[in-house]
Amino acid sequence: MKNIATFAGAALLSLGLVGTAVAADGAALYTSKGCSACHGADAKTPIMPTYPKLAGQNAQYALNQMKDIKSGARNNGQTAAMKGIVMSVSDEDLQAIAEWLAAQ
Repeated sequence: MKNIATFAGAALLSLGLVGTAVAADGAALYTSKGCSACHGADAKTPIMPTYPKLAGQNAQYALNQMKDIKSGARNNGQTAAMKGIVMSVSDEDLQAIAEWLAAQ
């Protein structure tokens, strides 16, 4: 039974199905965590010109920015509004959001 589970997991990885789930989760998280309220549903049309367009941003850069806002290392501009949002988002979820943004 253990061998079957291992084989099934390897098959999913090789087919890319696991990576697709992460990308889908990033999109869902982006919406459910409220990112789209300020940055736009497509991450390209923020509600204010001073808010950044996030679509196509380098994933590692986006992740670093979100983590810095969460930790307080970055506290300029509109980060006060962002801090309240990212505090409730796990680092794993931030990673999924960042990867989804980079793919847009």
